[in-house]
Amino acid sequence: MNRDTGFPRADAESDFLRARRRQVLSRLANWLRREPDDVNIMLPFHEVVDALGWVSERRIGLRVIQLSSIVGSVDRGRDFDRRFRPTSGRVRERWERLALAARRGENIPPIEVYRIGGLHFIIDGHHRVSVAHAMGLDSIDAQVTEVRTKLDPAGIRYRGDLIVKDYRRIFLERVPLTGQARASVIVSDPWDYAQLGEHVEAWGFRLMQDEGAFLDRQTIAARWFAEEYEPVVRMLHQADLIGTHTEAEAYMWVAGERYRLIRTHRWDDEVIETLRTQR
Repeated sequence: MNRDTGFPRADAESDFLRARRRQVLSRLANWLRREPDDVNIMLPFHEVVDALGWVSERRIGLRVIQLSSIVGSVDRGRDFDRRFRPTSGRVRERWERLALAARRGENIPPIEVYRIGGLHFIIDGHHRVSVAHAMGLDSIDAQVTEVRTKLDPAGIRYRGDLIVKDYRRIFLERVPLTGQARASVIVSDPWDYAQLGEHVEAWGFRLMQDEGAFLDRQTIAARWFAEEYEPVVRMLHQADLIGTHTEAEAYMWVAGERYRLIRTHRWDDEVIETLRTQR
């Protein structure tokens, strides 16, 4: 609990020291728990956009945003941790000046952020956000520019999550599923998206050979999902072969095992029973 002395300058100095102490203790706790290295690092805006795929942006103006929704930075990630606690004494002078202004009730200009989905990334205002956190505030005024991306940022918590998003974006460029089909095909290991993309493209090549006609990626993706993926997933559910995996992961497993064991691309009850006995 903060104990104010009634002297704004002294209290601002105490605010900074308290924030620094919390940052050091948090880093130590993460080390003792053997947390991933990126658990307390801000998400880099440009890496997030690259992973999700930039579509467009528009300025939507002044908004009140939740401090908890600010997860990253355009270019100042090294000065503050994920919760905007100072990582060194380098920012102390400016930090304390802003804390003093806030304690005196002076007007603090809004920060500037990019918005991707429900996440915000600071363009300008890192110190202001850090001070707001230290003062126990929940929200802050911000000038917002909304960025639309090919993929939804849902599920991004740490920097490592961007790898999965990046592979999924590339997969969906190769296999442009839409609607429910797009939402249904999910894997946990980013490399599985690369392997699944190769599998669908091979399936599409065999389909074009069988039909003697060129098919574009959109058509192949839609037909693969309707004619191959959905029927197989239904059989896997009936045979209780999904287990703890996602449907797409189970599909990839049985597709690989099917060809390894019985050298076929067909699907029927005999194939499923063979796979069940080999599990």
